[in-house]
Order: sequence, then structure tokens, then C-alpha cells
Amino acid sequence: MTRVRTHVHTVVDSPYGPLTLVATDGVLSGLYMTDQRHRPPQETFGDRATEPLDPDGPFPEAIRQLTDYFAGRRTGFDLPLRLEGTPFQRRVWEELRRIPYGRTVSYGELAERLGAPGSARAVGLANGKNPVGIIVPCHRVVGAGGDLTGYGGGLERKRRLLAHESGPERLF
Repeated sequence: MTRVRTHVHTVVDSPYGPLTLVATDGVLSGLYMTDQRHRPPQETFGDRATEPLDPDGPFPEAIRQLTDYFAGRRTGFDLPLRLEGTPFQRRVWEELRRIPYGRTVSYGELAERLGAPGSARAVGLANGKNPVGIIVPCHRVVGAGGDLTGYGGGLERKRRLLAHESGPERLF
């Protein structure tokens, strides 16, 4: 017998535009920006939470940590996540979580860390399908020469997220 999963979502404001948070069976499973590439159809997000800050609901801690991150009071996230993807995608997403705040790595470096040298393109594809952007910091991956390449939320958002983490002295 197949168990039916329950999905619920909410939308929160951020300095990068509205963010749609999605929970599956009460665990955060998605964070999507407006016009994000690989954004699932809206109808897959479930009903909109009527009380997103309900302490018994799936979103208040995520909202608190995101608020602290945007305010510069948080450099990492400590949230349970339900990341659904292929085994390779999940390995990439786990490795993304190890990239320190304010730092970047290239797609090639990330492939090396995964023990898969030469798979920078596959790493890039998995990176682009990250279902929980910002929290799983796919914006910290850059091209081989440090160029800002590819970001599902758009290069301007990537530039702004990296600037947020690096301080105003770093220019992109």
C-alpha cells in the first residue's frame, strides 16, 4: 500500500523576492524563488498554510532562521530537510551544505570533493535542481575562473546572495 504524502506551503517575503516554502509530511522539502528554473508546478505544493507561524506547524523555525540569515545574524541553517532526488543529486546537495558561508567553490572542485572528477556538468545539473535554495547553498558554486555561471534563481540573485555573505567590499 502506497502512503499518500501531504504537502503544504507558505510564501514569505525576502530581500530576494517572495520565497515559497514547501513542507512534505511536516518537513521542509522546498524553497523556491519566483521565476526559478526547475520550480515545480504550483499545484504540487499543496494547500497554503493558514497559520505559517503556528509553533506546531512545519514553517516557523525555517522562517526564523531565514529572517536571521537575511539580517546577517546567521551563517548556516540547522533544519530538518526532506530532499527528494536521485542518489547522486542528494550527494551533491549534501556536499553543498559543507561549503562555508562567504566562500565559493567551482563545479569542478565540487566534483572532486565528491570523488567524481570530470563530472562538473553532472554536478551543475544536480546543483540546478536543488529543491531548497539558500538553505542548501547552491549559490556558492561558481565557474572554474570564479565566474558567476548558472543559478536557478537568476544570476542577479546569485550575485546579491554572494555579496550578502561576503560583505560590501567584494564585487562581482
